[in-house]
Amino acid sequence: MSVIEAEPITGFREFDLGPSIQRGIAALGFVEPRPIQSKTIPAALQGRDIMGLAQTGTGKTAAFALPLLERLMNKRGRGRDPRVLIVAPTRELASQIRDEIDRLAQFTRIKTVVLFGGVSVRSQIAALRSGPEIIVACPGRLLDLHGQGAVRLDRIETLVLDEADHMFDMGFLPDLRRILAELPKERQNMLFSATMPSEIRGLAKRVLDHPHIVELGHSKPVSTIDHALYPVHPDRKFDLLERILAGDGFVQAIVFTRTKHRAKRLARQLDAAGHRVVALQGNMSQNARVRAMRGFRDHDFDVLVATDIAARGIDVVQVSHVVNFDMPTTPDAYTHRIGRTGRAEREGQAFTLVSSEDRAMIQAVEARIAQSIPRRKIEGFDHGLVSFESNGNASSNGRHSGNGHRNQGSPGRPTGRRRRRARSRGANTGPGTGRAADSNQSRQASMGARPGTRRR
Repeated sequence: MSVIEAEPITGFREFDLGPSIQRGIAALGFVEPRPIQSKTIPAALQGRDIMGLAQTGTGKTAAFALPLLERLMNKRGRGRDPRVLIVAPTRELASQIRDEIDRLAQFTRIKTVVLFGGVSVRSQIAALRSGPEIIVACPGRLLDLHGQGAVRLDRIETLVLDEADHMFDMGFLPDLRRILAELPKERQNMLFSATMPSEIRGLAKRVLDHPHIVELGHSKPVSTIDHALYPVHPDRKFDLLERILAGDGFVQAIVFTRTKHRAKRLARQLDAAGHRVVALQGNMSQNARVRAMRGFRDHDFDVLVATDIAARGIDVVQVSHVVNFDMPTTPDAYTHRIGRTGRAEREGQAFTLVSSEDRAMIQAVEARIAQSIPRRKIEGFDHGLVSFESNGNASSNGRHSGNGHRNQGSPGRPTGRRRRRARSRGANTGPGTGRAADSNQSRQASMGARPGTRRR
């Protein structure tokens, strides 16, 4: 008597995905689809072009990965040429997309290859010769390998542009146009982004053919993030950061700075103060960046100090705090930064340290997200100046307490675990930042997913 293995029962059964893909979904502990997935997957399975706009951390990767895998399983390709091309702006994001697809496809024979700069091309060329169905690539390395004849793009059936707004910010539009010129005219196209400036809408009109459009409040931070402005004199910023990191409820934090030099300097200061900290910035080698992120995911580090370019695409669900040590330079960057916490429907807190010179950007951010950002002071801490108003409205000087959030007026003492230096395992990940471990990441049951200079 033959035994038929039952498909796992999850909310994804509504999409009529094959048993191998359903097993991958269940193995990751995913139960119910997120809104961006529910509204995107059915149309993508039909082969329609997609434009998906949603806040970061809402599950956009699975929204395009699952229909891609299903269509690859149901339709045979021609030869061993790649059939799906996913373009991402940074190495970190490209690696994360590849990792999530591999986990979802673990019970299939579908192969995925990731291509980005900063590492030798030899291993990537060898991987391409194995005949992967899916390529995840940064624009610069993809064009380099195509120019060498190492990768064919004329049989691509589906193109995905992820974080399209960031590709524009990094000056990748000329490269994208070159890539588009090499692709077949008949193909499915999917474009996903957390924000959609006018330049990207123009690109979307050129690439997408009568797309299915999903917009889920993409300009505003997700509701799981409690975010506020903390007026402070510049000379008191580091002391305020220390107080935040010493508070109850702290698990892990990403601290954003405006420049890579400031990121390195701040990481050294935090390391000297006893924090387990690692820096992530554009000058680091790819191996150092991988070690830094692995150490942060494995909790060898509690604090990641990063620049906007380096940190775009970081998806670590246990991040409890985001601290904008420096005000971001664009309104969209504010949304992207604080979106590193509160992921996968978890609660998170975002602190933006501001001074009088940040008035104009504060007004621009509030206009972009169409809401006033609360002003707060930490009880018992000398901020060095009085909070200021924005947009002519009286500022909210409430203390950081209530509504289920911790009271910063009673920050508690740093735990011994947080004060211990990183264990001496693995290689050094940056000046004054400790050492990263090589243990495997513990994957949470979540659907969230989502850093560099040009020519990655």
